[in-house]
Amino acid sequence: MKPSSTERRNVLVLASSQSLFTITTITVMTLASVIGLKLSPDPDLATLPIAVMMLATVVTTLPASLLMKRIGRRNGFMLGTLCGIIGSALMLLGTAQTSFFYFCAGMLMIGLYQSFAMYYRFAAADVARAEFRSRAVSYVMAGGVISAVIGPLNARFALDWLPNIPMGGPFLVTTVLAVAATALLLTLRIPANPPGEPTTDSTTTRPLSIIARDPRFFPAIAGSSICFSLMTLYMTITPLGMQEQGFNMAAITMVVQSQVLAMFIPAFFTGTLIARYGLQRILWIGLGLLSIAMVIGALSHTVPVYMASRITLGIGWNFLFVGSAVLLSHTHKPAERGKVQGMNDLTLFSLVTLGSISAAALLQRLGWNGIHLASLIPLALVAVLLLRMQWRRI
Repeated sequence: MKPSSTERRNVLVLASSQSLFTITTITVMTLASVIGLKLSPDPDLATLPIAVMMLATVVTTLPASLLMKRIGRRNGFMLGTLCGIIGSALMLLGTAQTSFFYFCAGMLMIGLYQSFAMYYRFAAADVARAEFRSRAVSYVMAGGVISAVIGPLNARFALDWLPNIPMGGPFLVTTVLAVAATALLLTLRIPANPPGEPTTDSTTTRPLSIIARDPRFFPAIAGSSICFSLMTLYMTITPLGMQEQGFNMAAITMVVQSQVLAMFIPAFFTGTLIARYGLQRILWIGLGLLSIAMVIGALSHTVPVYMASRITLGIGWNFLFVGSAVLLSHTHKPAERGKVQGMNDLTLFSLVTLGSISAAALLQRLGWNGIHLASLIPLALVAVLLLRMQWRRI
């Protein structure tokens, strides 16, 4: 059955909102550690702004999910874009006054924006029939393709747009984009129950301890959390590592852009691949590509090798992240999605925050090669959980 016009419109709105949000996060991830190094009193605090952003997401991701259960997805998403407007304005103020405090405060508000925006992919599952669900999630993730081009370009070319505020131009752009996202989300229409599913009494929900007994629960959460934390870690340390090796912003932008394009371009067909070849196969391919990316990354000393590593990382991230979101959607009933999705993203951003706080120190202590090889350990954990899931479902 083909998706209805309402389903298609909602997915388009969510994909566009995802794109506008991702431009902001890519801009922030590209510049935050560099600006943090410039504004912070201690070089070890260079990645603190990113850690503040991720910590804010950790603290608010579950409350955001529960709040949206009360006020609705659309109102929650618009509250998130309001946080994005305030955050971008504060970062602009921080660069204007060379204030590390204001810059970190702006990053905190972007973290709140992220708390709500991370549910765009789950909202796609809410607005689609079961047979369209994996493609809907995939299409929303594909909204990042445009941002993969614009985000790094914004971080590079808008730097001098405000002559009196060095490096402030990109944050003026993200302020405008958050306003545009707010207007776009006004058109979103999400039904109380996913299409094609029976109405479920909101009181008939199971505790998380029962839901977690589903053999797919922990592999889904571990897959999305570990792949997202590794993606964020390398988005954070790549500008620092390449700058330390003498590469200029043009080369850094090229590498970051290659990673983000590789993250989102596959989303146009990931859902179709899942439908054709099966969810588990795509999860394993994603895990394998991420492992290969870590090995290539350990050998990175030239721009082409950096790009090869990040392209492989991006494709692997897409397969494992989208696949994990679809896997998680099979573990709960509609009335349970708030707490299950909230727990998923709480775990995800806890790991991301831990990685962001320790990123600069890990790079200094383990070195470029060591940090890539150490990343194989959490990927091995995901492999064990997937094997356990397959064994339990036999």
